[in-house]
Amino acid sequence: MGPLPFAVGDAVQLKGRPNYLKTADPMPMLRPPDLVDSDEQGEVLAIKARNQLAVRFRRGTFLLEADQLQAAAP
Repeated sequence: MGPLPFAVGDAVQLKGRPNYLKTADPMPMLRPPDLVDSDEQGEVLAIKARNQLAVRFRRGTFLLEADQLQAAAP
């Protein structure tokens, strides 16, 4: 596992629609994937264990694997 391609504060987008979204709350919950639009930009808030990032989108903050994300178009 190499260095993460993202840093805190980076703007990111989902590469594709995941099966579900996991909230970044102290007690995480699984949420439906349609809470984040495919073209919506989010901001990396924190880097977590196991290549996971906490990303804030319009409708919540979710834990996502780094390989599920891409840099947001400028």
